Amino acid sequence: MNFQEQIMQKNSFPLLLGPCVIESEAIVFEIAKKIESIKNSLAREKYSQDIVWVFKASFDKANRTSINGFRGPGLKNGLEILNKVKKDFGFALVSDIHEISQVTEAAEVLDILQIPAFLCRQTDLIVAAAQANKVLNIKKGQFLSPPEIKNIVQKSYDAGNQNVFICERGNSFGYNNLVVDMRMFDQARTMNIRTIFDATHSCQLPGAGGDKSLGNSHFAPILARAAVAAGATGLFAETHPRPDEALSDGPNMIKIDLLEDALKTMFEIREVLKSKTIAGV
Repeated sequence: MNFQEQIMQKNSFPLLLGPCVIESEAIVFEIAKKIESIKNSLAREKYSQDIVWVFKASFDKANRTSINGFRGPGLKNGLEILNKVKKDFGFALVSDIHEISQVTEAAEVLDILQIPAFLCRQTDLIVAAAQANKVLNIKKGQFLSPPEIKNIVQKSYDAGNQNVFICERGNSFGYNNLVVDMRMFDQARTMNIRTIFDATHSCQLPGAGGDKSLGNSHFAPILARAAVAAGATGLFAETHPRPDEALSDGPNMIKIDLLEDALKTMFEIREVLKSKTIAGV
C-alpha cells in the first residue's frame, strides 16, 4: 500500500506534527526525534493502529505580518533538511507551497503539498499542485463558510486528484481573533470531504502583536478534543521544545513536552467515537 492509499483509507487518522518553520537543521532534528519518541510510546498503546504520522515544517513563511518576520531557509535548503528527516526518521512530509514554480521541486520530496489559507482560492496553484499527483492539504481561508469548501475541493477533483483534505483553522471573529465553527466537520462529512483540524493556528490572534501575531496555546488541546468529537478526520498541530524562543508562531504552538498527553486524551475521545454509535457522527 502506497502513502496515498494509506492516508486516504476510511479509518486512517493523519497526524501532522512539527515546528511552524524550519529555524535550523538542529531544531528540526530535535523536534523530529521527540516526535519519534512519542510515536514509539503511542505504538505501545491501543491508539496508534491507524495513525498516519507526518512531519511538518515550512521552508518559507511567505505571509508574515511584517517584512521583518522570519521566513525560513527557502525552498532548496528547506527541502534538503526535510529530506534528511525523511531518511533518518522515516516520516512522511508536508510543507507549504506558495507559487506554481515551487510545485515540481517540492513534490520530489514532500508527500503532502499544503496550500496556505490565504491562497486557498488560487485556482492555478491548486490545479498545479493537484497535477503533481500528491496528497493535498488545503487550509480553509479564515474568510470562508463551510459550504464554500466544495468549490475548492472540486478544483482538485477536476484536475484529476481526489486525494484532498480541507484543513480547518478557524474563522475571523472581529479583529485579531479567530473562532472555530465545529459544525464545519459534520458539514464536510455530508459532502464526503475529509478534514484535518489545525489546532494551533485556530488559537492564533492574527496581527495582535502589531508587527506579529500572538496566540494562546492553552486552547489548542481543548480545541483538538472538541474537533475530534465533532468529526475531524485528522489533526495538524505545531510544536516546539521552547515556544518562547520560536521564530514564528511561538505563542500558539504546543510545548513538545506536553504533546504526548494531549494526543492521548484526544485519542481516547476518538476511541469512544469508534466504539459507539453517536447520533449525527
